[in-house]
Amino acid sequence: MEKEQNPNLKTNDFEEKKDENLNPEDNIKSSEDEIKKDEELKEISPDDKILELEDKLARTFAEMENQRRRFEKEKDEAFEYGGFSFAKEALNLIDNLERSKQILENDETLKNSDALKKTLEHFDIINKDLISIFSKNNIKPIESLNRKLDPNFHQAMIEIEDDQKEPGTIIQEIQKGFMIKDRLLRPSLVGVSKKKEDNEKNIENKDKK
Repeated sequence: MEKEQNPNLKTNDFEEKKDENLNPEDNIKSSEDEIKKDEELKEISPDDKILELEDKLARTFAEMENQRRRFEKEKDEAFEYGGFSFAKEALNLIDNLERSKQILENDETLKNSDALKKTLEHFDIINKDLISIFSKNNIKPIESLNRKLDPNFHQAMIEIEDDQKEPGTIIQEIQKGFMIKDRLLRPSLVGVSKKKEDNEKNIENKDKK
């Protein structure tokens, strides 16, 4: 009988030792929890509360101001450049008027006739009205003739021999370019000057060969 009771006594001793080992950790946890509770229960002074509220208000106002500025910028860009595509398409009206004018001027049957003069006068009036409407909406033509080629505003289509102008000077405007405020709506298509080739030198070189 004594042999049967001994194993039970050993297991009980082990359980008691196990419980004893857990108690210190539980005590540490409970003391930490009490410290946290004590810290949470500490009252914040009125001055600290005011400072905290002022900080929150300052951050809120700063975020609101940033949002307002972003909104104003987006609104201004939409107002100023929202009609960019429409304005670009509307330039076709000026192009078609100019082409029609050139066709009529080159028509041999209409040359020097009163009908042609009156028609061209009406074309000029319409063209001026269109330019005026564009100008009121900050769409303005690019000045090109007798200016140096600027790739930011001009696109060279042909070179024309001309010793009276410096090379790279615009001497022909094929299609007028336009700006919308500070943005390029379309570049001017132009012809630029280049030096004339010396035919006599070319003939001499051929004779030598």
